[in-house]
Amino acid sequence: MADLDIEDLKRRMNQAIDVLKHEMAGLRTGRASPSLLEPVVVEAYGSRMPINQVGNINVADARLLTVNVWDKSLVSAVDKAIRASGLGLNPAVDGQLIRIPIPELTQERRQEYGKIAGKYAEQARVAIRNVRRDGMEQLKKMLKGHEMSEDEHQMYHDEVQELTDAAIKRVDEALAHKEKEIMQV
Repeated sequence: MADLDIEDLKRRMNQAIDVLKHEMAGLRTGRASPSLLEPVVVEAYGSRMPINQVGNINVADARLLTVNVWDKSLVSAVDKAIRASGLGLNPAVDGQLIRIPIPELTQERRQEYGKIAGKYAEQARVAIRNVRRDGMEQLKKMLKGHEMSEDEHQMYHDEVQELTDAAIKRVDEALAHKEKEIMQV
């Protein structure tokens, strides 16, 4: 008798949730966070590099990030990359240190970020449902190939559904938490 690889399905669903959390970490909440600069890519040494590979990102206080650029020649490239990132940030250069004040979020921007968080959550739900669909298709093949009994099929079917429900619940909780964080003034 063949068994469905439940651990593989769990791992794939957890990956979808990890991707969601990583994407949501980059959404602004009105507070300074080093993860805010994660999507910024700098033109350095003839290639594109993540900002954390050209300098240290620190939180000076709740409304100020600093980037200590290691190579003096890259300061203007880092400044340019932050301005071009679409994050709405206006850095100030001070030698090799770049200060990035985090502006207050308007209600309109908060709602916009809430919608973006919702899109990320829906992408994660779709990924989880795709994993569920794959698992259910494997179960059907095993049942048709007489590799498992009807009872085993039903047991695995219920287990896959429980996994899916739990994963979707975690996505909904992450979304609710992020929306609360974004709307917090």
